[in-house]
Amino acid sequence: MNVSIDAAYKSLNKIKEELCGDKVELLKTADSNILILADGMGSGVKANILATLTSKILGTMFLNGASIDDCIETIAKTLPVCQVRQVAYSTFSILQVFHNGQVYLAEFDNPSCIMIRDNKLFPLPFTERVLENKIIRECRFTASINDCFILMSDGVIHAGVGNLLNFGWNWQNVADFALMSARETLSASRLAGTLIKACDDLYLQLPGDDTTVAVLRITGAKVVDLFTGPPSSPGNDGHLIREFMGSQGKKIICGGTSANIASRILKRPLITSLDYTDPALPPIANMEGIHLVTEGVLTLSRALALIKQYGEGDISESFFDELDKENGGSLVAKYIIEDCTILNLFVGKAMNEAHQNPSLPFDLSIRLHLVEQLKEAVNNLGKEVNIQYY
Repeated sequence: MNVSIDAAYKSLNKIKEELCGDKVELLKTADSNILILADGMGSGVKANILATLTSKILGTMFLNGASIDDCIETIAKTLPVCQVRQVAYSTFSILQVFHNGQVYLAEFDNPSCIMIRDNKLFPLPFTERVLENKIIRECRFTASINDCFILMSDGVIHAGVGNLLNFGWNWQNVADFALMSARETLSASRLAGTLIKACDDLYLQLPGDDTTVAVLRITGAKVVDLFTGPPSSPGNDGHLIREFMGSQGKKIICGGTSANIASRILKRPLITSLDYTDPALPPIANMEGIHLVTEGVLTLSRALALIKQYGEGDISESFFDELDKENGGSLVAKYIIEDCTILNLFVGKAMNEAHQNPSLPFDLSIRLHLVEQLKEAVNNLGKEVNIQYY
C-alpha cells in the first residue's frame, strides 16, 4: 500500500494574545509524513517560544532519524520544568505515517488523538512507558485508506468551561462531534475548520486558551491533469492532447484556445454555459470526458489566489463559501485543494498577444508566470506537481 496524506490545522489564539501558544509542524521524510503538535505552557510569547522550540527540536531530530527516546531526552534537558507547578513547559503529540501505511503515534500530556475508521471511532492500541520522568503514550499499527486522525491541544477540551458548559467539552463530546462532521467531508481542511469553529462558538468567540486542531487523513493518490495554453507549434496540438488524455487523472482545461484545440482533436463539441455565476469571470463550458472547462488567465488567477489563501491557513467559513461557488476559479481551486495529491500541468508556450505586459521581458507571458506561481503554491500544500511544456 502506497498512501498519500491530506493534512491541515487551524488555531485560535487565547483572547487578547497576538501569538498562539500552540505550534504545528508538518514534515516529510523520504519514506513518511510527520505531524507534530506542541502546546507551550501558559499563553502569549512565552508559550509560543516553548511550543516552537519543542516542535522544531522534535521535527529536526525525527528528520535526522532520531528515536523518540532521544527526542524526549533532548527536550527534557533543553526545556526546564516550571518551578511553581512542577510540570513540563510543553506538551506534544507526534504522528508519523509511513508511505507503506505503517503509523507511529506518541503523546505526552496532550488530549489523546481521535481516530476515525469506517465511520466509527477507532480505539488506539496505546501502551505507556516512562522516559525522563515523563509518561509517554505510544502505539504502532497499520493504517487503512480514508483513516482520519485528529490531534488537539487542551484548549479544545476546555472549550465552554464555566460559560456554556460547566466542565468544558470533554474528549468524548469532541470525538462524537468529529465523527459526525467527518461524515460530511473528506477534506482535512474542512474538518479542521468545522472543529475549530465549534470550539470558538463554545468559547463565545472569547477563547480562554490557545486552541488547535490538526487533522490528517490517509488517501490514495488522486491525480488532476490541467491543460492550459496552445503549444508553441500548432503541429504539436495532437501530441499534447494525446499525452493529456493518456494520463490517469481528472481532466481540467483552462483557456478558450486550449478548449478549442481539445474539441478539434478529440472531435467532441464544446458547449459553453450561459450561466454567469460571477460577473468578473467568464462562464465555464462542458465537453465529454473533461471534468471542467474554463477560461484561462482570469480563472487561473482566481484559483491561485484561493490556493494561496488556503496555504496561508486563512480557512474561515467565508473561505469555504467562496470555494463552493460554481465559478471557474473556485471550481479549479476546489479540485486542487480537496481532490488532488498529484497535479500534472500540460502547458503550451505559444504567445498570446492579449497577455503581454510591456513591463515584462518579451518571453515571459502572464500565463507562464501564473503556472510557475501555481506550482509553488500547490507544492507548499505538500502536493506533488509535474509540469510538461509544449
